Amino acid sequence: MTGRRSNQLSYAPKAEGKYGNTCAQQRLRRRLQPVSGRPSVDVVLPFRGSQEQLERVAMRLRALVLQPGDTVTIADNRPGARDAAHDHVRVVGAGALQTSYHARNRAVAEGTAPWVVFLDADVLPPPDLLDRYFARVPGERVGVLAGTVVDEEASLTAAARYAWLKSSMSQEITLAHDGWAFAQTANAAVRRAAFDQVGGFEERLRSGGDADLCFRVRAAGWELERRADAAVVHHNRQTVPRMLAQRARHGAGAAWLARRWPGALPRRRWGGLAWWSVRRAAQGAFAAARGDRDAALLGLLDGPAVWAFELGRLIPNRPRPRPLSRLRRACGRRRSLSPRSGA
Repeated sequence: MTGRRSNQLSYAPKAEGKYGNTCAQQRLRRRLQPVSGRPSVDVVLPFRGSQEQLERVAMRLRALVLQPGDTVTIADNRPGARDAAHDHVRVVGAGALQTSYHARNRAVAEGTAPWVVFLDADVLPPPDLLDRYFARVPGERVGVLAGTVVDEEASLTAAARYAWLKSSMSQEITLAHDGWAFAQTANAAVRRAAFDQVGGFEERLRSGGDADLCFRVRAAGWELERRADAAVVHHNRQTVPRMLAQRARHGAGAAWLARRWPGALPRRRWGGLAWWSVRRAAQGAFAAARGDRDAALLGLLDGPAVWAFELGRLIPNRPRPRPLSRLRRACGRRRSLSPRSGA
């Protein structure tokens, strides 16, 4: 659940102006130099995709600069996944439940380091990411460190360009919500003691587990700090349908969070949203007529993006059962209803 500060996690932008990351790559290159003497870290990344994609993710993770005591673990969330290894990157099978939060919990249990750095499979970390996180020593009561997520600059597809213009994965919006600030697990570090104290992630969620974890960690008396220099580059969805599906899933997570944590991520009023969407579409059409592609994308896609998020609140935030699981349950029900011999 991400967006710019004006979005209030519903992807609702201001009507004027462009939200570009024109200096993002320059900031990323300028940021902190490597340091030493940091605590050991377990890097955890959930994965679900093809074998070829898994190998590419492992290759990116092998570029991380490690020190003694560090580990790198990919939690393979595919059904039937098994343990494996790619050089020093280990892969643990975590296919018992198809959610990224189950996979993360499974991988965290494999390590013992005092800090866990969570990454997503669609981010590119710099080699010295772990040093950047601990260039400044966290306070004793700091339980979560929020790194920076920079959207990859894109121009080829409308969806990727829109996400870049909106800074869709920026941590700034999620960290700016007063008492409901949270760090996205696309790039965040969590102290193991805090993680264990609150019981880790709620596993049976499709979305919103990172926010829920941060809320519980803070409720337990831990603090959250930013680590702006610990930055990764995020690769966005490349098609509009996939982008809208992602927004809908985030909306389902927002609805679940609003129920579990009253006051967090309230829904928008549909009447005002409808009028706002019409105005944004008209602005986008005028921008297209002027030949302003970026303004046209913002205007024409803002409405669908926000509506996907809000309508996503109506979708269950639980993982959908696999077809085989549904078949087994159905067969079990039939057997329970069938007359037994000797009864």
